[in-house]
Amino acid sequence: MRKAVTSVEDMFVLAHLGIPRINASDWHLGIDGMVGRVASWSLDDLNARPKRTVEAVHQCCGNPQEPKVPTRRVSNVVWGGVALDELLRDVDVDPSARYLWSYGCDHGHIAGAHVDAYVKDLPLDRVAQGDVLVAYELNGAPLPAEHGFPARLVVPGYYGTNSVKWLSRLHLAADRPTSVFTTRLYNDVVETADGRLFHRPVWEIAPESVLVSPAPGAILARGQPTQVWGWGWSFRPAALVEVSLDGGASYRAASLEPRCGWAWQRFSLLWRPNVPGKIALRVRAADEDGNVQPDNGARNALHTVHVTVE
Repeated sequence: MRKAVTSVEDMFVLAHLGIPRINASDWHLGIDGMVGRVASWSLDDLNARPKRTVEAVHQCCGNPQEPKVPTRRVSNVVWGGVALDELLRDVDVDPSARYLWSYGCDHGHIAGAHVDAYVKDLPLDRVAQGDVLVAYELNGAPLPAEHGFPARLVVPGYYGTNSVKWLSRLHLAADRPTSVFTTRLYNDVVETADGRLFHRPVWEIAPESVLVSPAPGAILARGQPTQVWGWGWSFRPAALVEVSLDGGASYRAASLEPRCGWAWQRFSLLWRPNVPGKIALRVRAADEDGNVQPDNGARNALHTVHVTVE
């Protein structure tokens, strides 16, 4: 994870229902629902439009059937494609529409259910921010089949489950869909202050961070300065990254580089270890609204690196 932009070969691949192999010449993206006119675009049509690029963290939120099992699959890449809000301007969206439903070409069985298509939804308020893409490029090259060729949705700042791959259809609606991926799976159970429980869609990426250096198992010289650095990210810009020693002092990152789009931010500090022995370094991020990476969050559990000081 030393590179700011992750190579395609190092990205994680997740396909609940298999990987469709699609002929670009046979593919079209349709849009319907609460629109003044339906439309359809070929891959050539999308390529003919002005291209928008967005650098963004791409993160899996974990296994939806085991939501409490800690998982960290994350990368930072550059997407290229057409801004979705520009496409919506072509179809005259009904002002009463509140959600965009996205359909993938993949289908099959999951969690005991048969699904005709992978279906997710997105609030139109998020689309209105202008950086949601119908993407056909990844790191400057056409999307590989594993990552959604010919085109996929990309929702910067949202977990990857919302960036539907092998996109085939868009639908405007007033309500959320009843897909297995929007009802049974990819929802967090949240308890209110008065004890009530409700389901919250897995949308916005929570504050998170990882240590890149020192590496796990590193042997450090006592009294010698050591650069500690890594990445922090969140739906809202990360405002603070703190590194703490196991049961000891905490250090605020000396620098947090400015955010580039929805990309992760590099943090660093200079640490001079002065106590010999095995030490656990832990890192925690917080966003500009004060949301803090929790100690025991399964999705974004604190990253720990064990080193030895001699």
